[in-house]
Amino acid sequence: MKFLLVAVNAKYIHSNPAIYSLYAYAKDRYEQEMEIAEYTINQRAEDILAQLYEKKPDAVGFSCYIWNWNMVCELLENLSKVLPDTDIWLGGPQVSYNAPQILAEFPNIKGIMIGEGEETFRELMGRYTEQRTEDLSDVAGLCLRTGFTAGREITDLSRLPFLYQNTDTFANRILYYESSRGCPYRCSYCLSSIDKKVRLRDMELVKRELDFFLKNRVKQVKFVDRTFNCVHEHAMAIWQYLYENDNGITNFHFEISADIINEEEIALLGKLRPGQVQLEIGVQSVNEQTLAAINRRMNLERLEKVVAAIRKNRNIHQHLDLIAGLPYEDYESFRVSFDRVYAMRPDQLQLGFLKVLSGAPISLQTEEYGIAYTEQPPYEVLYTRWLSFAEVIRLKKVEEMVEEYYNSCQFGHVLPFLEGAFSSPFTMFETMAEYYEEKGYYLNSPARAYRYEILLDFAERYDPGKRDVYIELLTYDLYLRENLKSRPAFCRDLTEEGYKSYRRAFYKEEEKTRRYLPSLREYDGRQLSGMTHLEPFVYPVWDTAELLRRRTEPQIAKNPKEQYILFDYSERDPLSGEGRTQIL
Repeated sequence: MKFLLVAVNAKYIHSNPAIYSLYAYAKDRYEQEMEIAEYTINQRAEDILAQLYEKKPDAVGFSCYIWNWNMVCELLENLSKVLPDTDIWLGGPQVSYNAPQILAEFPNIKGIMIGEGEETFRELMGRYTEQRTEDLSDVAGLCLRTGFTAGREITDLSRLPFLYQNTDTFANRILYYESSRGCPYRCSYCLSSIDKKVRLRDMELVKRELDFFLKNRVKQVKFVDRTFNCVHEHAMAIWQYLYENDNGITNFHFEISADIINEEEIALLGKLRPGQVQLEIGVQSVNEQTLAAINRRMNLERLEKVVAAIRKNRNIHQHLDLIAGLPYEDYESFRVSFDRVYAMRPDQLQLGFLKVLSGAPISLQTEEYGIAYTEQPPYEVLYTRWLSFAEVIRLKKVEEMVEEYYNSCQFGHVLPFLEGAFSSPFTMFETMAEYYEEKGYYLNSPARAYRYEILLDFAERYDPGKRDVYIELLTYDLYLRENLKSRPAFCRDLTEEGYKSYRRAFYKEEEKTRRYLPSLREYDGRQLSGMTHLEPFVYPVWDTAELLRRRTEPQIAKNPKEQYILFDYSERDPLSGEGRTQIL
C-alpha cells in the first residue's frame, strides 16, 4: 500500500512543513507505506499529473492553500480519470473551513482532514494498512460524505517528531520550523485567530533541533509561529540560544508583535550578528477605527519606538506589513498609514491587500463592510464601502513602485533625497505610478538597469535643476550593489586622463601599502583594480543627512574638491548587500 503526500509549493525554494509533519508523525510505524512528492505552481499541471500517475499510489493527500488551490483543482479534475482506484484526500487551511462545499464540488474526493492533521493522518494510515477504509466515521478529525466525524483534540506540540533528518532533500531551500502553535490575538482577517490557545514546544527539544540547523549550516530557517514573541520567556530563551551558538551563516526569520517587545529583548537582539535574524512585523493600519474593527489591539507609539531601537543597531532586517482594503480605511486613510509606517524606515515595506479567507471572522462581515472580493484564490478585495475598485487599482500600481524602488534596496540614497520634492513618501510613489502609466512601462516592464535611467528622467521632471546631484546619487547606488562592466549612459565619463592617472597611481600605491584593502593582501594592484571600483564625486552622496541639509540651498553646494570613493565588493553589508565603501 502506498499513501502519497503531495505539496504544490509557490516556489522551488519553499518546502511544505505540513506534509513533512504528517510523515514524521506516522513514520515509526508506516514509513514503508508513505511517500512525499513536492512540486511548484510554476510547473505544468499535465507534467505533475503524469508524475503522480507513474507513482501509482493507493491514496493521495493534497496540502491545500490559497496559493496552490487553482493547481490542485486542475489536478483533482483529472487525477481520478487516470487513477480511478486511488483515494483522494485533502487537508490544509484552504479546505478545513468549507469542507462540505468542497466535497460537493468534487465527487471524486474521499474525504478532508480538518485542522491539525498529525493524529488524524496516523490513524488513517492504520486503517489503510489494515484495509479497513469502507467506514471511517469513527476516525476523528474528518469530513466525509456522511458528514463530520468527532472533533480532534489539539496536539501536544512536544509530542511531534522533528521534521528533518538530513538536509540533502532541502539543499538551496528555505527550511521551516515551529516552536509554538496558536495565537493570542483575534485579528478578524486571520485564520490564526480561530486557534486561541498558544502551545509551546519543550525548550530542550527546541534547542536540540536548532542545533541541527546550526551544525548543518542551513542558510535560512523560517519560524512559522504566528506571533513568536507572545510568550516573553520562550522568545528570550531561543534568541539567547542563537546568540550563544551562532554559526556565522544561518539566518532565522520570526514573525513578531513589535509593541510587546520589552527592553530586555531589545538589548539581546542588539547583540546578535548582523544578518543573523530578520523580523516580520504586521502593522496593517494606523487608523484606530480600522484596528478596532479587525480586533487588532496594539500600541503604535510603542511599536515605533521598538522599530527605531532595533533599527539603530543596523544588525536586524525589519519587514513591516500594511493591508489595504480593511474596514474604515479609505484611500486617504491608507495614505496616512503608509506614510507613518514608511517613516519607520523598515528594510522592506510590504503593501498587501485584504484576503477574505473562508473561516476567518471577517468573511462573515463582508455585507456589513461592503466588501467585494474575487471568487477564486487568493480571494482578494475588489472594493469596500470606503475604497473603490479604481482606488484599489491605483494602490496596486503604488505597490509595484514600492517593490521596484524601495523593497529592491537598490535606491537607498537617491530615494530619501527625491522625497524632498513631494509632500509625502506616498505621494512620491503615487506620482511614480502615474509616470509609469504615462510612459507605458507597466505594459513593457523595464529591465533592472534601465530603472535607474527612468528614475533620473522622473527626478528631472519633478525636481528640476538638480540633474547633476541625481546622476551622482544613482551612480553611487549602482556601484554599491555591483562592479559594473559597462556604465549606463547617464554616468560621468571616466575616460579622461586625469581619472585614469589617479586610478593607476592608487592601485600601484595600494599594492605596496595595503592601506585600504588589507583583507585582499594576496592580490596585486591589477587584480585589485578589477575586484573594486573607484568613483569621483563632487556631492556628498554617501552622507544622506548632509545632502538633505544642502537641499534647501538654491544651488546645492558642491564639495570644495572632488572626492574619490572606493567600493570594495569583498565585504558586503549582511542586511543590504551593499559593498563596503571608503572615502579616499
